[in-house]
This record gives sequence, structure tokens and C-alpha cells, in this order.
Amino acid sequence: MGTSVGVGYSLSRNPQEAGREAARKALEQQGLSLPDFVFVFATVGYDQQLLIQAIRETTSGAPLSGCSGEGIITQAMVAETNFGVCVMVISSDEMRFDNVYVRDIGRGTDFAGERLAGEIKPLLKADTQACFIFADGLFFDFDPFCRTFETALGAEVHLPLFGGLAADNWTFGRTYQYHDDQVFSQGISSVLMSGPGMVASGISHGCVPIGTRHTITRSKGNIIYEIDGIPALNALEDYVEDGWRDQWNKMSLNLCLGFKTPDTIKKEYGEYVVRYMIEKEDKEGYVKIQSDVQDGNEFWIVRRDKELIRNGLQDISRQIMAKEGTGNPKFVLQFECMGRGKVVFREQEKTELIRSLQEQIGGDVPWIGFYTYGEIGPVSGCNCFHNFTAVVAAIF
Repeated sequence: MGTSVGVGYSLSRNPQEAGREAARKALEQQGLSLPDFVFVFATVGYDQQLLIQAIRETTSGAPLSGCSGEGIITQAMVAETNFGVCVMVISSDEMRFDNVYVRDIGRGTDFAGERLAGEIKPLLKADTQACFIFADGLFFDFDPFCRTFETALGAEVHLPLFGGLAADNWTFGRTYQYHDDQVFSQGISSVLMSGPGMVASGISHGCVPIGTRHTITRSKGNIIYEIDGIPALNALEDYVEDGWRDQWNKMSLNLCLGFKTPDTIKKEYGEYVVRYMIEKEDKEGYVKIQSDVQDGNEFWIVRRDKELIRNGLQDISRQIMAKEGTGNPKFVLQFECMGRGKVVFREQEKTELIRSLQEQIGGDVPWIGFYTYGEIGPVSGCNCFHNFTAVVAAIF
């Protein structure tokens, strides 16, 4: 049989109708009746529990993982709306999917990394290829998570991580993670993929530096208190217009922080690692990002560049096609930053960009993805966290 994959989506506003429609389309696409595994990404206008319940019933209770996103992506379809769900069903006698989860990551993502590794380690096999991570984008701090996760797995284990941080509809209020029948927040849903073949990935951001170099002078973990000896928010004033503190979402989507890329990944990734300022605190004047920093770290303010984003998507297809063997991928997962969607491109322009990428990799390949609050993907063998980036994983 090999591997058979189908994808479906729905934009219906009724959660039960949407769940059934998306799952039914996915099953019909490949003539499946009882899939081995199900990926689901959806936006937050739905009653999430009713949505997942309908998908589980339609897919005969097959194991399921996924999360909420700011928008959904399938082959030739992109939708950034409060009501959208996409479903991928997989049936295979060569690939295996084991899903696990952890909750309460608000207690500390370092502790979450250790707990998730404890769930995953007994499931690792010699042919394990990758682990997909869908974490709450409002609580996740990648560096302590990755450090404790990789330490708990052991130095002899190298497990590539791919994925995206769950998002909502720009309210930054609550995101959702899915594991089988369960819908929860402040958690991580994870999928371990094993079997023959390979994962070929491509990663690209589209930001350019503006202004001068800055230095972090007081920080703790992923919180930046002072920049160049003054409160972090005050240091941003030269780059913004009056009233920007009351329009934080708009400002932080246009400007972010660019740190010099470590030499170990610079050749493959480029000059800057981009970080989104997910949160601010006016009284103390700090900003929070989704990975750790240290006093003395230097950075530049960076902004998105539409032409770089376009060129970067072409780079992704070249990266993937340079790594793959022969034939089309079995399926593709795409994790696209919400800052690269409708806030930058007109609807037709955005859709054409995604379609161009899909056609270069395979116009008929089963494809699923979502708009994230952060992306995860390895660079030069190192598991890395990204912002304002597209991460595409093609499974061959």
C-alpha cells in the first residue's frame, strides 16, 4: 500500500459541519475510510471541542494532533479568517505516527521540555525521522524548552524538530492545542514520525535591518528590560510614530529584532535571526520575545521586505529540491508566520505566492499548514526557533 494521504478543508461557520466537511473531503481525496493518523489546524472562531469531536467521529477515532492558527493553508487555498479548518489524513504501512502531549507549560517551558522528552523517549526507534511540535504561542519559550528536551533525550539522540506555535485571531488571548479528543491551552501537542524515507526542509525569513546597532543591557530569560542603558520601550521610540504604544500589535508586526546569526548556521540561514516582540509592559518598560537573551547581546531593528519574502519562498523550494531524492513528496507541512500573510500582502498576491511555492515542490502534493505565532525548524543540524519565517517540511 505504501503511504496514502488526503487533505480537506472547510470555511463553514458551524463547528460540527466544518469538522465533518473537512474530514470527509480529506478521506474522499484518497479513498480512505480508516486513517492511521490525522493532522488538524483550525482558527479560533469555532467551539473548538465541537470541531474536534466532529473530526474524530468522521475519521473513526484515528489518533489526532494539531493546534489553532491565525489562518490555514492547503494546496491552492489560503484562508486567514476566524472560521477555517484543514484536515490531513494519513494511511501507511511504512510510516508510523505516535502522538504525545504535555500541559501546564505556563509553569515553565524548561520543565515542559523535560516532561515531553520523558513521553517521547520510550517511543524512539532507529528509523525515527522527526518530531512535530505544536505549542501554545502565548507561553512558549524555545531556548529553555529545547535545552532541557535535548538533555533529557540524551547526547546520543539527535531528533529534528519541526512545527509552529499555536495562534489565535490577533487578540493574544487564548490558543488551543489538540490531542485525540482533548482540546487544551498552555500545552504542547507533539507527533513523532518514524519509518523509511526522509524529511527535506526549507526555511526563509524576509527582513532587512534599519537604523543602528543596539545592545541589551538588562535582561532575564526572554524579557528585555533595558536597551542601551534605557528602558526597552523607550529605546524603540526613534523607529515609531506617536501613539504606537496603543497600537502595539500593528507596531510589533512591522518592526522586530534582528540578532546576528551564529556562525554555525550563518551560511544556510543568512545574516540575522529575527525575533518578534510578543508582549510589552508599559510600567516597567520591558518587552518579551520567545527565546532567551543575555546582557551584552547586540541586535538591529529589522522590518519585513516584500521582495525578500518572495525571493525567500523560491529559496525554500531550492533548498528542498536540493535535498530530496527522486519523485514528489508524500506530503508537506508548512508553518508560516502570521506576520507574512494579510498584514503584508493583498489576498490575491498572498495566494499566488503560496501557490507558486507549491507548484515548484509539487502541484498535486497533499499540503497542509497554518499561520503561526512562531516557527520551529532545524538549520545546519541545529534545532532552531524562528519568527517572521516560513518553515516547510516535505516528507519523501
